[in-house]
Amino acid sequence: MRCVIARFPFDLIKSDVQESMKGIKPEPVTGESVIIGRRHYPVKQVGEVITGQDRRDFSASEVTRALTRLGFTCRAVPTPAVPPVLTPLETASALLGAPEHV
Repeated sequence: MRCVIARFPFDLIKSDVQESMKGIKPEPVTGESVIIGRRHYPVKQVGEVITGQDRRDFSASEVTRALTRLGFTCRAVPTPAVPPVLTPLETASALLGAPEHV
């Protein structure tokens, strides 16, 4: 499949991408990710490997779009869990601890 990443054309084939990522340890995922085999890779890491370009030269969305078109499963940025907002009374109770029953 022909695609353009950072203004450069690439002919990408799914099996070639899989072969390129063999033996490469996934970095911790902090943004968009792609599943290749059974591993989750940051899309910027995959983009750097398959294009040979510095990851600052392209956007994650460019690589995500190309990998999705090749049939890979891409995931968006994980949303951080929002802690519940406690009322002042609940906060004070949590700080003091639960009462002990004798």
